[in-house]
Amino acid sequence: MFASIGVAHCCETKHSGEPCRSQPENMKQKPTGLSQRYVAALREHLKQGPRASLQPALGLGRRAVALGLETLDLARIHEQAVATLELSSGENGRIKQAEIFFTEAITPIVETHRAARQSKIDLDRLTETLSRRTAELAATNLQLQRGIVRRKSVEAALKKSGVRYGKLLKDSLQLQEGLRELTHKVLVAQEDERKKISCELQDEIAQTLLGINVRLLSLKQEARSNTKGLKDEIASAQRLVADSARSVRRAAREFKKA
Repeated sequence: MFASIGVAHCCETKHSGEPCRSQPENMKQKPTGLSQRYVAALREHLKQGPRASLQPALGLGRRAVALGLETLDLARIHEQAVATLELSSGENGRIKQAEIFFTEAITPIVETHRAARQSKIDLDRLTETLSRRTAELAATNLQLQRGIVRRKSVEAALKKSGVRYGKLLKDSLQLQEGLRELTHKVLVAQEDERKKISCELQDEIAQTLLGINVRLLSLKQEARSNTKGLKDEIASAQRLVADSARSVRRAAREFKKA
């Protein structure tokens, strides 16, 4: 488990103890207090044996997370602690116990990474959902804009039609008023014509009847002395009656035409 870590440790200590050039620069800036606490906690853990509590290891792991350390950083601290405590490969039980302590110490870091990965997954899902909703919103917005354009077009058409129909209605009302005036004039003219015809007819019939009455009076006087003259007067009276009948028929026809 610690083979790669050991190689890194060997790189750090070779050439008269000078650090390896591949070591991250930020490791030089990490506080040394955590390394000292790690050595003390590991030493106490090994003294207590296999049944020792792992809570100190968890506490160290949480502290490493708070300091922003990664798994490799804590592995180097553990490797240095093992070297400080001079644990030899012959002490398999103590080496195994130290590995369990290290595994427990890196648990908070692993959980942080797991939470970060889950957060990234959730963020990706949220981003995908947001993109989909944005596309849907854009499509809906486009439909709304088209609907607004159609509504404005319909409103403009209705307004234009309203103006046109209003003008047609006004013209129709004017035509109706003109037709009423013309009808009134025609009726007045017809009534005047009837009155004129009636007056003429009355005058003509009155004159005819007056002539018949005069002839009858003349017949009454001539009947006593001249029989031949009586026949001529009767024929003349008959003509007056026939003329009166024709005048009445003509007047009736005139009224029908009117």
